[in-house]
Amino acid sequence: MEQTSGRRYRIVFRGELGDQFQGRFGGMALEGRNGLTTLTGEVVDQAQLIGYVQRGQELGVDLVSVEPLDDREDVEG
Repeated sequence: MEQTSGRRYRIVFRGELGDQFQGRFGGMALEGRNGLTTLTGEVVDQAQLIGYVQRGQELGVDLVSVEPLDDREDVEG
C-alpha cells in the first residue's frame, strides 16, 4: 500500500459544509463556497485520505476531486 506521509491534499466536494463540520476532518482547513466544500491540509496516509472522502459522502456531499498539492503550490490554489 502506497504511503502519502505528510503530503498536502485538496479535496473538493459538491455541496457546502459549514464550519461546524471542521472537527470531522482532523485539522483540515474547510471552506464552503459557491456550492462546493474544499478541504485542504496534510494527510498522513491513504487510510486517512479515504476516511476524509467517506466522511464527506456520509454528510451528503459528492466527491468532485482529490488533488495532491505541490509544496510550492499555494493552499488557495
